[in-house]
Amino acid sequence: MVKLLLEITDLAVEVNNKEILSDVDLYIGKGETHVLLGPNGAGKSTLFMTLLGFPKYKLTRGEIIFKGEDITNMSTTERVKMGFGVSFQNPPAIRGVKLGDLLKLEHGEREESQEISPELMEIVRKLKFDENFLERDVNLGFSGGEVKRSEILQLLAQEPDFIMFDEPDSGVDIENVELLAEEINILLDKDKKLGRRKKSGLLITHLGYILNFVGADTAHVLMDGRIACSGNPSEILEDIRKEGFKGCIECCRMH
Repeated sequence: MVKLLLEITDLAVEVNNKEILSDVDLYIGKGETHVLLGPNGAGKSTLFMTLLGFPKYKLTRGEIIFKGEDITNMSTTERVKMGFGVSFQNPPAIRGVKLGDLLKLEHGEREESQEISPELMEIVRKLKFDENFLERDVNLGFSGGEVKRSEILQLLAQEPDFIMFDEPDSGVDIENVELLAEEINILLDKDKKLGRRKKSGLLITHLGYILNFVGADTAHVLMDGRIACSGNPSEILEDIRKEGFKGCIECCRMH
């Protein structure tokens, strides 16, 4: 039996006094990768920000359990310390903070240390960065592909237990998508046998293109702030490609 890493039960969320999510149940087991699909405005980003604990997103009902502990009222910092990781779709630039210094902190190295460890430097090179790039301010002047690779690089340094990826395939060319997918698979223990995987993930995507390169165990479709259906990722994605999300609406009406 798969041990649950993340349990979201009866979740309802308001933003500016307007209910965006309602009756959301989502359970992710240890070593599992789930994908959340849905049209624009369905509430995917709201769920993403709620799981991170951003104050603007007010829980009015339900609970979030992570590693068996209730984190519903925990801060973002506390959740990250427990093992949450995140790759944002459009992360901000951080002036005055060098990428190399941020990586050392995330990897548990002393910021004042002049040298990055060989282990971390190997990860840097795999993502096609070099020592000079590490001297640049985080995301400042980065291209779209560089931003995405930087996000994955930071996660590889951090080594979280549960990772959320917000639209990892948006605005990225095919070469970068394949490179990102290779490292995402490592982050999610896809290089290990099923029973030995410990890392779990939630891929949030509108297009589903990333699923050509990263395997998911279960797919969920979010419609109008509710989970409309869950099931086999390939089957659900194929139905969406054929009929669009309007097919999901019809399916919901039938049930």
